Amino acid sequence: MSDLNISKKNIYNVFSERGVKFLIPDYQRPYSWGRDECETLWEDLKNFALPTEKNFNPDKDEYFLGTIVTFDNGCSQKEVIDGQQRLITLLLLLRAFYEALLDSKAKVNNQIAECIWFIDEDDNPDKSRLKIESEVATEENINELQNIIDDGVVTNRNKSLYAQNYYYFQKKIDELKISDPENFSYLPRRIMKNCIVLPIEAGSLDTALRIFTTLNDRGLPLSDSDIFKSQFYKFFKSQGKTAKDNFIKRWKELDEICNKIFHPRTGTPTDDLFMKYMYCRLAKDGKSNYSLIGLRPYFEKENYSAFKSNKNFEDLLAIANFWNDIALRDKNKFSDRVLKRLYVLEYSPNNVWEHAVSIYFIGNRDSQNLLNDEKFYNFLNKITATLFMLAIFNPGNHNIRRPFFYEFQNIFSGNELNFEQYKLNKKSFQAKLIDTKFSNTKAITRAMLAWWLFQNENQELPPLDTRLEIEHIYAKRRAEFEPFQNAENLELLGNKTLLEKRINIRASDYRFADKKKYYSGNNKNAPTFNLELLKLAKIKNDFTESDILERNEEIFNGFIKYLAENNLLR
Repeated sequence: MSDLNISKKNIYNVFSERGVKFLIPDYQRPYSWGRDECETLWEDLKNFALPTEKNFNPDKDEYFLGTIVTFDNGCSQKEVIDGQQRLITLLLLLRAFYEALLDSKAKVNNQIAECIWFIDEDDNPDKSRLKIESEVATEENINELQNIIDDGVVTNRNKSLYAQNYYYFQKKIDELKISDPENFSYLPRRIMKNCIVLPIEAGSLDTALRIFTTLNDRGLPLSDSDIFKSQFYKFFKSQGKTAKDNFIKRWKELDEICNKIFHPRTGTPTDDLFMKYMYCRLAKDGKSNYSLIGLRPYFEKENYSAFKSNKNFEDLLAIANFWNDIALRDKNKFSDRVLKRLYVLEYSPNNVWEHAVSIYFIGNRDSQNLLNDEKFYNFLNKITATLFMLAIFNPGNHNIRRPFFYEFQNIFSGNELNFEQYKLNKKSFQAKLIDTKFSNTKAITRAMLAWWLFQNENQELPPLDTRLEIEHIYAKRRAEFEPFQNAENLELLGNKTLLEKRINIRASDYRFADKKKYYSGNNKNAPTFNLELLKLAKIKNDFTESDILERNEEIFNGFIKYLAENNLLR
């Protein structure tokens, strides 16, 4: 990379460079170092700079504090991509030393001042101009940092991490002045001269982000949503203080919702929201072949124009609240049958359904952000049948996702979905269904069991946060003593169902006569929510190999009928 500048520097040279300010940009996360990190830093620096067992060599001894990744934003500012925590903490430490050395008029204080403030033409610190500025959008305590640097004191009213850390350094410096007055002034000198960082200055934001992601295996790299947040922040900031403050409040609420309800395999929960939003925009624009588009490359187009609109932010909030209502099972927004369909889809072997549902919501909602129940219910049945059919007949993420991509525009417009080119021959699918091994490790196994469970219209949803596990009605342990004619029948769908973990643990290894007691409950333990198991416990004295085969055929026939009802078979 030709646009890189890497050079080892001591703390004094990093901070005191003339005409250069470090900027903590608005897309960064708030300052987060606390007492533990400050205590570690203090002890490490003190033990290095004031050793007790050896002489300190000021010309050779060095202590490496890590890397700082920045890029020049063209305004004589180095935007900090990595190193915010260290830079601000060092600033607080140096300011505490400056305050402690004021009365002594030590020469070292002039050097400390050069690190904290810009220096005017008379070589005096201009205390109106800090060498570090933070624009973090959701930071509530920026003014407190400024006040600490301005006044050099904290009060009981100051509760921020800036204040807590500054007070900690003040306390440790006061203790050192008393315990080691002869060497006290050496510590700030050696911190500035002999403590080393490795500034990596990139030529662009993208280059800096790539470097940070490569180097940093402990901290959290900036997410796509961090960048997007900053673009929204700049837009709302331009609308005035009220708009900016309202955005900060609402973004925090948005982030909290995402962290609560989204659990993506990669990226952050808020990234997941933007992914859903991206597919909504693509569907609206009539795009279909976009399976490989990344979040940032998509939104970078036209200089993040999507984030220069209040309507687009409202759409994001609407999508987040829609999924939050689903997670909370809001019966004022959704009927029971819709909530059951959505619950079944949560077991889907592929998350493309989430994008399809988001697109349907944005394209078909009314002015109150509500959906027509009948149409939404039929839509959910259609995508459930299609998704589960594809996962059985032609598994693989690409094979499952592609048919949905081509339907996204129809979904947005509320048109009827037919998946015409993906319809299957009934006999071919039946053969594939019979041949499929529904092992516990396959996502489609849980998906089919969830689907079958709610084919009973009277089946209620389990309580929120209930963990369901796969239950072998004919216990695997029992089969060791009472084996089947065909051992493979033990793993058929006909022998499996979903059961609360609390019951599954107790009933797992027992004969059916004993399992019935756990299914039905007693004075101490509540019965299962699973109506099929309650019925079996009531009408059957045993559950045998022939029962498994009969139930398996019933499940398969039911699913074939479900596909036919949704016009997916030829």
